[in-house]
Amino acid sequence: MIEVHDLHKHFGGFHAVDGATLSIAEGSITGLIGPNGAGKTTLFNVIAGVLPPTSGRVSMAGEDITGLPPHELFHKGVLRTFQIAHEFGSMTCRDNLMMVPGGQSGETLWNTWFGRRRIAEEERALRAKADEVLEFLTIEHLAEQRAGEVSGGQKKLLELGRTMMVDARIVFLDEVGAGVNRTLLNTIGDAILQLNRERNYTFVVIEHDMDFIERICDPVICMAEGKVLAEGTLAEIKANEQVIEAYLGTGLKNKDMVGA
Repeated sequence: MIEVHDLHKHFGGFHAVDGATLSIAEGSITGLIGPNGAGKTTLFNVIAGVLPPTSGRVSMAGEDITGLPPHELFHKGVLRTFQIAHEFGSMTCRDNLMMVPGGQSGETLWNTWFGRRRIAEEERALRAKADEVLEFLTIEHLAEQRAGEVSGGQKKLLELGRTMMVDARIVFLDEVGAGVNRTLLNTIGDAILQLNRERNYTFVVIEHDMDFIERICDPVICMAEGKVLAEGTLAEIKANEQVIEAYLGTGLKNKDMVGA
């Protein structure tokens, strides 16, 4: 689905992404791991159009999408979330979801004057869909609560919910477990698995929690110093000498990866 070929992103003399080549299969939940500074988030930002690449190519289903801006990729079904949730804090959780779909009739001055019935019908449909998403994520009780007042884990669920308000094809999740308690992380994992199995969502997940990665991701890709080191199951990754050295600075295979 996504092909990344010899991708580079330089900041002056610093090579944050340094010749990364990888494939994301349609319908997969791919884990992306690596030590801090490995280039994982920068890779996400380049694929999702937040940053232009220095060189290299990104394609989706055979179409070159290299350097396309986020709003164009959004309409192609490419969405991403961030390590720190980007909610609209003063708006309710329901309203945060309802504002996601683009091209709403109420966005034009003409329609606010002459298309009020159409706007009302669209808002009813969007409200119903938002409530369905909130129920799916088991946070329907937060519908009227301001998004800025809910917990970190609930904000992450809300971000995931925003991807459900449009026809997402692939979703890039950046450290979905950061600052989230274990109970809510399990809820997030359940939602990802269900979206993948029932709606064929493709996910790419950056995460440091190896238990979470092991539960939901196959395959797993490991990066270090801007390069792809290895790809396979998490068990294969853990047994890879280069990966162990990248995490621990040692070739001892009898140690587990920690703090990944």
